[in-house]
Amino acid sequence: MTDIVSPEKRSWMMSRIKGWDTKPELIVRSLAHRMGYRFRLHKKDLPGKPDLVFKRLNKVIFVHGCFWHHHKNCKISHIPGSNKTFWKNKFEKNTLRDKKNKNDLKKLGWKILTIWECETQKTGKIFKKLDKFLSKI
Repeated sequence: MTDIVSPEKRSWMMSRIKGWDTKPELIVRSLAHRMGYRFRLHKKDLPGKPDLVFKRLNKVIFVHGCFWHHHKNCKISHIPGSNKTFWKNKFEKNTLRDKKNKNDLKKLGWKILTIWECETQKTGKIFKKLDKFLSKI
């Protein structure tokens, strides 16, 4: 399948995609805040700049987009029809980077939770997941 827009237009469209303050991230932040937890956002001094950082608890949360972080067995995650080689390499690099960042955080003593975009569609489930993760010491 070929792209229906020019490479320049596609590049511009892709550059408009936000990397922070996404809808899934805002859902998780809102739930954590309503639960009484306070956190910092995207701490640059931590590997991977976690989306939510609970310093007092020594815990971090990543809210991953299913497409960009290539969530396995998810209907949102797919390889686009055009330029498959580029996308396979892109997703592989993203996955390796995510693993490295998580390993680096673990070595620093941080506990990590990853919440996927598709999971945020059921806030009750996310609430339970957050409660379980954040209430443990």
